[in-house]
Amino acid sequence: MKQFLLGCVFALQFLGAKAQTARLEGRVSANGKALEFATVGLKNSKFGVLTDTTGAFRLEGIPAGRYQLTASLVGYEPFQRNVTLSPGQSLNLNVTLREAANMLQDVVVTGTMREVSKLESAVPVEIYTPKFFQKNPTPNIFDALQNINGVRPQLNCNVCNTGDIHINGLEGPYTMVLIDGMPIVSSLSTVYGLSGIPNSLIERVEIVKGPASTLYGSEAVAGLINIITKNPQKAPVVTADVFGTTWQEYNADVGVKFNAGTKATSLVGVNYFNYQRPFDKNRDGITDLTLQNRISLFNKWQFNRRENRQASLAARYFYEDRWGGQMNWTPEFRGGDQIYGESIYTSRVELIGTYQLPVPEKITFQGSFNHHHQNSVYGNVPYIATQRILFGQFLWDKQLSERVSLLVGTPMRYTFYDDNTPATQSGDSLRPVNRPDRIVLPGVFVQPEFTFSEKHKLLVGLRYDYNSRHGSIFTPRLSYKWSPDKTSALRLNFGTGYRVVNLFTEDHAALTGARQVVVKNELKPEQSWNVNLNYTKQIPFGGGFLALDGSAFYTYFTNRILPDYDTDPNKIIYDNLNGHSVSKGLSLNVEANFTFPLKLMAGATVMDVYQVEPNADGVMERTRQILTERVTGTWNATYDFGRGLTVDYTGNLYGPMRLPLLSPEDPRPEYSPTWSIQNIQMTKRFNNGFEVYGGVKNLLNFLPPANSIARAFDPFDRGVEFDANGQVVATLTNPYRLTFDPTYVYAPFQGIRGFVGVRYTVR
Repeated sequence: MKQFLLGCVFALQFLGAKAQTARLEGRVSANGKALEFATVGLKNSKFGVLTDTTGAFRLEGIPAGRYQLTASLVGYEPFQRNVTLSPGQSLNLNVTLREAANMLQDVVVTGTMREVSKLESAVPVEIYTPKFFQKNPTPNIFDALQNINGVRPQLNCNVCNTGDIHINGLEGPYTMVLIDGMPIVSSLSTVYGLSGIPNSLIERVEIVKGPASTLYGSEAVAGLINIITKNPQKAPVVTADVFGTTWQEYNADVGVKFNAGTKATSLVGVNYFNYQRPFDKNRDGITDLTLQNRISLFNKWQFNRRENRQASLAARYFYEDRWGGQMNWTPEFRGGDQIYGESIYTSRVELIGTYQLPVPEKITFQGSFNHHHQNSVYGNVPYIATQRILFGQFLWDKQLSERVSLLVGTPMRYTFYDDNTPATQSGDSLRPVNRPDRIVLPGVFVQPEFTFSEKHKLLVGLRYDYNSRHGSIFTPRLSYKWSPDKTSALRLNFGTGYRVVNLFTEDHAALTGARQVVVKNELKPEQSWNVNLNYTKQIPFGGGFLALDGSAFYTYFTNRILPDYDTDPNKIIYDNLNGHSVSKGLSLNVEANFTFPLKLMAGATVMDVYQVEPNADGVMERTRQILTERVTGTWNATYDFGRGLTVDYTGNLYGPMRLPLLSPEDPRPEYSPTWSIQNIQMTKRFNNGFEVYGGVKNLLNFLPPANSIARAFDPFDRGVEFDANGQVVATLTNPYRLTFDPTYVYAPFQGIRGFVGVRYTVR
């Protein structure tokens, strides 16, 4: 009897608790179609869920009160509605979402040169918006890429801070950088070309990992980065972003939109960066960070035409003055041998245009031109170079049937390059003749795409180029996509790549330090074969959503050109590899969204990059590639406290890299440590379009060892003795047989620092 009464009491308590709570249910749809995996929740509460295959949702056990119901899904505008729930109430509420005006997060163009849904693309494409980069504000895109898994900005010189972008362990020259789909940043500009792109004008960045030479030609071997600028018609009226650091770095980004009558809209952008205070925290007598004064001007026009045909024209001007070297260097010592300094003046002009022809077929012309001039000195070694690239192509995009589409392109690229190095020198050494390098590269590519069903899609590509120096080049590719359900996709991509190299335009390490540059033979084009297996999966869980993106990649090279630092420590030797090279690895990205205000993104890549070639005895020997990490990791955590206050914690981690040593006696470690750069930021958003943010960069204050620059105290090697064969002789003052060398670099010499900034947007 006692147990029966206790049971009744518990039942009454349970029913009373249920009576004090409410239930909310309904369906989420758009254009009459149920939406699966939409996030539905009550703001600032623990209640949240994902819709099922019918678009249905149910929230139970909600305490009575007033709430704000939210619903969201990628590609749709967020939904908000105030609801009041009474004790014991069961409220049925249907939600209708509207498609976002631009669908930017869902549409990609880079992988196939056609606007397609990211989920439907046969080629895996990663998308990063300005909101991602704002979580760790930087003065340029080069630095902003540091928190993307598998993508690493690599510094190549401790003095001038030149750098390039590595993708999956392959060096910068293997990565093509596009602006609005055109090869603007290449060759000579690879080391500085990403520095002055105004962040205020960037709509998104699309990244393809793996070869894309079939569509984009040479340089797209490791992958490509496509920087897509804002459409002036859809851009905010005014954007401004200004910040400074405790190192006295100052950056300003401003964008303004205006209408020119009813036919055109223009967007003007300005980026200015200034850093003029030299630091020498490691006390080696050399500046830790290159001093810079940089300005970039950008103007893009979008024209209104009948039937929404495309027409746009953009121009950019870039100028930068940077220097690094001994702390007492001033411009009067430029190019001399008294005080060592590396001084680079860079000026650049770019034009980009797109025009869709007024014909029934969808035929578009894309064209670009850039002029890049560099006046630089590395100590007393001058490097004066000019490069011009003219590019144009017609694209014919045709839907042949419901299940078959065709893309045909006719690219033409002309490259002019001239400098004061042996790269453009002919004749004997006593009577050299300067002969600028001119390459004409016409081509054609065909890309049919077959949609067999909702689950199966096949994309085939074939490209033919004729290089005026190297002749005919074929680059095929094959992409297959299988979607067993709406939550997962398997993509298999196979492709080939080629690259024609000009080492002086791409490897500025060849110009710094005391190493002699040797080109053993006439360099042949590199060739590569790549296979990439990508799997994506979306996993809903109670009150949250998990997205997985995993890849396995393998690239095989022949004729690869690598700088040889090992054969002779006093030389950098360039030659085609007498063997083969391999880059392989595994990569995983994870994104977690919860109904409570926490978002997590993390990624990791494990890779092995090496070359196989015969040693002095003719035995094939495997060597790990220099300046390439084993493991990389990135993460991003955002917590929303409400009332416009958020905190972002970002970071990266890199595993050991093999580093270039000068001699067997070199006391510096052959491998770098595992190191990490971590940052934290707090942002306060106001309703009037203002944002105030601030934080700390490099929280752990990581710095490379102080002796990273060999013989920093003797940059002109006045205290170094050489024998008759040019080899360094060990002396009492130089027992390790070292020369001045700034190429032993794997991380920036910039420690912990604070920053604060303001953003303003008028829509």
